[in-house]
Amino acid sequence: MVMETRLNLIIALCIICASVTLRCEAGEEEYYKLVSIVTSQANTDSRSKNWKPAPDDLVLEVSGMATLDDGRVAVAIRKGEIWILDGVYDAPPKNVTYKKFATALHEPLGLIWKDGAFYTTQRSELTRIKDSDDDGIADEYTTIAKGWGITGHYHEYAFGPKLDHDGNMWITLNIGLGLKGDLLKRTIQDPVLGYRQALWRGWGMKITPQGKLIPVCAGMRSPSGIGCNAEGDMFYTDQQGNWVATNTLHHMREGAFFHHVEALASMSQPGSTIHDVKKIPNGIPFPQAINEFPQLVPPVVWFPYKKVGQSGTDIMLDKSQGKFGPFAGQFFVGEFTQAAVNRVFLEKVNGEYQGACFPFREGLASAVLRLEQGQDGSMFAGLTNRGWSSLGQASYGLQRLVWTGKTPFEIREMRAKQDGFELVFTKPVDLKTAEDINSYFMKSYTYLYHSTYGSDEIQNKNLEINHIYVSEDRKTVRLLIDGLRELFVHELIAKGIRSEDGEPLLHPEAYYTLNQIPSGEF
Repeated sequence: MVMETRLNLIIALCIICASVTLRCEAGEEEYYKLVSIVTSQANTDSRSKNWKPAPDDLVLEVSGMATLDDGRVAVAIRKGEIWILDGVYDAPPKNVTYKKFATALHEPLGLIWKDGAFYTTQRSELTRIKDSDDDGIADEYTTIAKGWGITGHYHEYAFGPKLDHDGNMWITLNIGLGLKGDLLKRTIQDPVLGYRQALWRGWGMKITPQGKLIPVCAGMRSPSGIGCNAEGDMFYTDQQGNWVATNTLHHMREGAFFHHVEALASMSQPGSTIHDVKKIPNGIPFPQAINEFPQLVPPVVWFPYKKVGQSGTDIMLDKSQGKFGPFAGQFFVGEFTQAAVNRVFLEKVNGEYQGACFPFREGLASAVLRLEQGQDGSMFAGLTNRGWSSLGQASYGLQRLVWTGKTPFEIREMRAKQDGFELVFTKPVDLKTAEDINSYFMKSYTYLYHSTYGSDEIQNKNLEINHIYVSEDRKTVRLLIDGLRELFVHELIAKGIRSEDGEPLLHPEAYYTLNQIPSGEF
């Protein structure tokens, strides 16, 4: 009897240990399943039975995407076409159909559906595309707005549009890099600073419902992602390069200058919202540059290089009200080089946005260029790595991330306080590990503002956690910290904390951009 009891106890302990091990080793796929609708790899693999290959002549390098109310998804592709796919919500997607809707576009890099028509930004214009006779094929192409400069440089991309809450469409214009010879002759020059670019290059533009093109803000390098938050404010992502220390997220608003100085070539043009820049600081820490350069505004979020991506792309607001898991109202940002998706939590401090970024899901088949939320709350990811290399086994395609219904143990929110940070978790925490100072590590750093490509993290400083408070429901942890620094990234690694069920954090890393320290709060 004693032996049998001991044996049962050993078996029970083994089951518990195995269960804990499985929980600890649970990967992202346990919470967010990846469904391949079409990829270049799958399209050449005749052995697969879980997908229907695209037509042989369709290279689905997704450059724009719009979900339709009837369950179809429209995609723009790099070669200048729009296709409409049906059956994309099936898992596995065995019966996807492909219908070519529009052709002869010049590298469309965005797509929306509004009032019975598609809108896309081509190299030289914003175009409305409509099927006026209802035969399923576009027959009406109308120029809605144009007027930005083009030299012919390959890097002069035009991204968008995305809608704000007032019906305006927003686009962003890439800088031309290293313009020389005949291309340089097609630029304009600022008379004060001497910078040269084609007109409005490096600017964010707004097109009113009446079709008026309005310059809003400037200083963009490679602004491939645009998004609108729940309040109706517009944001864009930028990618590391000269004048851009690492990938960033910015709030677009009138008169804001972000970082890339060659956009100031249009500063003296009629309609410019930026004025009186007479000197550009170079080779100094970014917080110092903010003090010396009054028009320069900081990003709302820095994405530390390689820790949270290498080349940020599209922005998707989770509007699903919980159908996509516990992150409703937050941004998801595509990642090109690492073929991944990251997550962003934003808050307002003293009237300005700032917040934290987190890893979310890696392992997509190719570079993520476009994101769109489906009617069921799932996330569509449009893929293409043409021009640059990325992780993944495919060169293009369309995939879908579906929440499995299981809630991951994550830091859902990271909020700034006068004396530290408040962490809000998706599940109750284990009190012992949450109150243990050794469960956390924090440091802060900033970057150089300079004309050189990218920047290392500089002025690193480890931070001391003085005290920890855990809320009664054990979902909120307050960290009291010495030495907070404005305009610095505050990096948190919380590998020691566990949920009440013994789970480690799926992603223990968080990176908060502390532009302003709140005042008068405990």
